[in-house]
Amino acid sequence: MTHASPLDGIGPDVVARAARVRLACFDVDGVMTDGGLYYSDAGHEAKRFHVLDGLGLKLLLASGFEVAVITARDTKAVATRMRDLGIRHVFAGVEDKRACMLALARTLGLEASQVAHVGDDLPDLGLMAAVGFAVTVANAHPRIAQVAHWQTARRGGDGAVREVCELILAAHGLLDAAIERFQR
Repeated sequence: MTHASPLDGIGPDVVARAARVRLACFDVDGVMTDGGLYYSDAGHEAKRFHVLDGLGLKLLLASGFEVAVITARDTKAVATRMRDLGIRHVFAGVEDKRACMLALARTLGLEASQVAHVGDDLPDLGLMAAVGFAVTVANAHPRIAQVAHWQTARRGGDGAVREVCELILAAHGLLDAAIERFQR
């Protein structure tokens, strides 16, 4: 049985941009989650993360990519989930996402052209304009979709992050190797 490649139907410019990525940055609300904010009667916030996305992020990390989360909200749920996934570059409560990414890229010895960012709403505009590969989710704000180099088929919080991870891995020729360990 042959499987469709994440590169099927993707234009050469998008593949070339994905092939340059060394650091993949992600927003949280609306990208890693469905964007809903869930509050208990006691005032505790909860978020729903998709396991497909989590495994995609782990595959990127295991393949040698740097992964970062840059989000405007600062919640325990995000800190816990990112710790569980092994993501060490977690920036929460960030007002200037672009400046945060540029500082991280400098620290890692990378150019902005080697960075991808996945965002969904207006606070991501400046950051998306600065990176080499700007991605958005299917249900993003229309202004974000206009500046993105690529838009996922899936909605935020419903496997969109996994799509991005697999596209980056495939563009680097690493997806099959990343999947092989599960076939043993």
